[in-house]
Amino acid sequence: MKVVTAQEMREIDRRTIEEIGIPGAVLMENAGLSVFNLIRDLTKGFTPESFKIAVFAGKGNNGGDGLVVARHLWNAGYNVTVYLLAQPEAFSGDAALNLRIAQKLGVPMKTILSEEDLERISEVLEGVDVVVDAIFGTGLKGAVRGVAAKVIERINELKAARVAVDLPSGLNADTGAVEGPCVKADYTVTMCLPKRGLLLYPGAEYCGEVIVADIGFPKKAIEEQGVQVELITEELARSLLPPRPGSAHKGSFGHVLVVAGSVGLTGAAALASLSALRAGAGMVTLALPESLNDLMEVKLTEVMTLPLPETPARTISIKAIDRIKEFLEKATVLAIGPGLSREPETMEFVRRLCGEIEKPTVVDADGLNALAAERESLKSLGPNFVLTPHPGEMSRLTGMSVAEIESDRIETARGFASEHGVTLVLKGAPTIVASPDGKAFINSTGNPGLATAGSGDVLTGLIAGLMAQGMKPTDAAVAAVYFHGLAADRLIEEGKTSQRGLISGDLIEMCGRLLG
Repeated sequence: MKVVTAQEMREIDRRTIEEIGIPGAVLMENAGLSVFNLIRDLTKGFTPESFKIAVFAGKGNNGGDGLVVARHLWNAGYNVTVYLLAQPEAFSGDAALNLRIAQKLGVPMKTILSEEDLERISEVLEGVDVVVDAIFGTGLKGAVRGVAAKVIERINELKAARVAVDLPSGLNADTGAVEGPCVKADYTVTMCLPKRGLLLYPGAEYCGEVIVADIGFPKKAIEEQGVQVELITEELARSLLPPRPGSAHKGSFGHVLVVAGSVGLTGAAALASLSALRAGAGMVTLALPESLNDLMEVKLTEVMTLPLPETPARTISIKAIDRIKEFLEKATVLAIGPGLSREPETMEFVRRLCGEIEKPTVVDADGLNALAAERESLKSLGPNFVLTPHPGEMSRLTGMSVAEIESDRIETARGFASEHGVTLVLKGAPTIVASPDGKAFINSTGNPGLATAGSGDVLTGLIAGLMAQGMKPTDAAVAAVYFHGLAADRLIEEGKTSQRGLISGDLIEMCGRLLG
């Protein structure tokens, strides 16, 4: 499912009306009907007149949608009142058309033009069961101010179900930023396609359940817009997974070489290695400092090991490069970084190795820190590389602050992936996958249980394991991110653990189940 900016949605709207010829009034009617149908479903089993509904309408097209909602509610017998946040003469176009229709039908209306107006109806609002927020649409920029801000604050105080039309008023449609008062919706009915701000934090916390309504925009108008951002759904993630032929053997599914681990950080190496196996890789070898090899041979029954020359600090030495390059002649994919440490010689080992190999490679954790320490080394990467930073690592890779990164996760990820020609997995809520060709994917799964040590190591192994089976880097990252998050969701849903109690080892077996 495509995810749009406000400008992209306006262009789709313009193309639909001006070039294809579908009247805007038809689209507005369908939008209002979609919200009406939700409210009717929510109140099923009760008599309509028993529900008191307040529709707050601004003067733009979002308010016009709200007026359509009010008309249908009125016709169906609901006790509905429209509260206009502008004088009737300020409405124009299709919104004015629907205002006139509602007036002629006798839909009750009041205007709120001042704080005094709001105070006069405050007591009446206490008894409202459902609030429809149709104040601002996708065109809002910056913080809501004045009377509208006071109205939003009052809406949020009401003990009523709140339904937002297209997106909650006060929310930035592109970034999810909330710069002032914003309606805290229980349900958001968004038209045609989800807007970025509905999926990005903090905006996602204001949307409640998001329903995407088909209101009649032609497929042609959407396709011609060339939207580059997509929501990762289960349908998409499963469609990317490679087949498992009945005649296959372990060599059919690739060999992952995991270069990881140091004293005190062997858990990261183990998690990444086991995760690659659960993703379906035929074989996994863990390359690690030689003094840790015996320990890991006992710990990891199914994973092979490759002991490497080490530094006095018991981290991987730069002398290991030739052995790794020789081993990569038979391996399919390299995963490097988990638990390596920031020992200077080990960091140099990572940079030199990444600059000299052509194998598909996943770089995580201390592997990313090694590249960030000398950003010139990023120029030696290419389309075979997948980088998986969290915001702190992304800050070190780019020189941007974490706040800057979080303010626009999508464009930050897209810009980096395009500039360096790599697939970038910007971890967080939500995780963004960006490809070298400018496309980006927003993950739809996961919960705060993933905020636990080792979760990223599991994801590294999943991506590498899927790449070993022949998946393209971006496809592997998209699928891995989705199932990694889904594993966390299922663990909670099935009562196997809680968000607080989830540990990374829980994810590995669940991922194996879900990827089946």
